[in-house]
Amino acid sequence: MENPWKTLSLKKIYENPWISVEEHDILNPAGNPGIYGKVHFKNKALGIIPIDQFGNTWLVGQFRYTLNEYSWEIPMGGGPIGQDILESAQRELKEETGLTAKKWTEVLRIHTSNSVTDEEGFVFLAEDLEEGEPEFEETEVIKIHKLPFEEAVQWVMEGKITDGISIAGILKVDKLLVK
Repeated sequence: MENPWKTLSLKKIYENPWISVEEHDILNPAGNPGIYGKVHFKNKALGIIPIDQFGNTWLVGQFRYTLNEYSWEIPMGGGPIGQDILESAQRELKEETGLTAKKWTEVLRIHTSNSVTDEEGFVFLAEDLEEGEPEFEETEVIKIHKLPFEEAVQWVMEGKITDGISIAGILKVDKLLVK
């Protein structure tokens, strides 16, 4: 489909190592002038759902500064644009849980909030796991929780997990698993 929006100009308002914020002067689909704000992410969002041979998974809990609350999520992080997303996902799983996996399956591509950002995310199913020691970054104070995958699905349904990538990934994997 042809883009009905026309960009007249844009200016960068803010930038840090992870994002930039732009203001676009536009003509909307009706031809009227306006502005549009865009948050550009410099990384791909990557989520991983590790599942062992017994049907267990791992969640990570941490305090999220932007929400000012504690959040349970699938292991996740960012992979620089231009880097292989699978390699970045493998690094994130090891960092946050200590796990490595021999079998990887991409199960989901997601746009996290497409009305204001261009962030693109991917979720992987990681299987044939080996446990090890996590390698947290200095900004991470993470609790690791191993639980049956079906319990993680229940946490989604009860609202205990509110992160969008985690919800989408868990529910997609739940549909894909043979029961």
